[in-house]
Amino acid sequence: MLEIDRLSVAYGPVRALTEVSFEARDGSITAVLGANGAGKTTLLRTITGLVPAKEGSIRYDGKEIAGLAPEEVVRRGISHVPEGRGVITELTVEENIRLGALWRRRQPDYQEAIDRAFALFPPLESRRKQSAATLSGGERQMLAIARALAAKPDLLLLDEPSLGLAPLVTAELMRIIRELARTDGLTVLLVEQNARSALSIADVAIVLNLGRVVASDKAAALASEDELRHRYLGF
Repeated sequence: MLEIDRLSVAYGPVRALTEVSFEARDGSITAVLGANGAGKTTLLRTITGLVPAKEGSIRYDGKEIAGLAPEEVVRRGISHVPEGRGVITELTVEENIRLGALWRRRQPDYQEAIDRAFALFPPLESRRKQSAATLSGGERQMLAIARALAAKPDLLLLDEPSLGLAPLVTAELMRIIRELARTDGLTVLLVEQNARSALSIADVAIVLNLGRVVASDKAAALASEDELRHRYLGF
């Protein structure tokens, strides 16, 4: 589904990513782990065209997408939920979700995408006519993900979805992410500082440190490596 090959990114003279390579297979969850400043957010922003690559290749579904405009990346089937629960508080819950499905011109795809988003997040269904400003932090994160899913992507990029959320809300979000991969066949690239939660649902994981891949393996294998966990993952 996604192939990253020797990807390098720089902000002026500062290297943010250096020759990063990995694959995310169809229908799998790939966790991208590491401390602040490791390059995790830069990786997602580069895949979606928000940050230009300096070197390397980004192939999605067998086609090169490095250099494409962000809106074209979305049309190819990639949705990105950035860090920070970015919802439009002036709009209602339903209007936010409809925005995610706007480019899907054809019915019944449009309504089906919206109905599926509400089905995944029942708390949003009961608040669909409320302003997004009235939602809790956890509900706003659900809304941000629901809006991305309304575009019916094949690849979902999630940047720190559990940040600042209560443990019970985090557990529910992780359950939904796992269901999307297992039931819907969605491919997920999950950036997380909560490494324990991410590894509990991921199939494979990579660990970034100062912009380089320092470990890559099945999630269960990485979770069992005590030295690696203590050094890079904080648990």
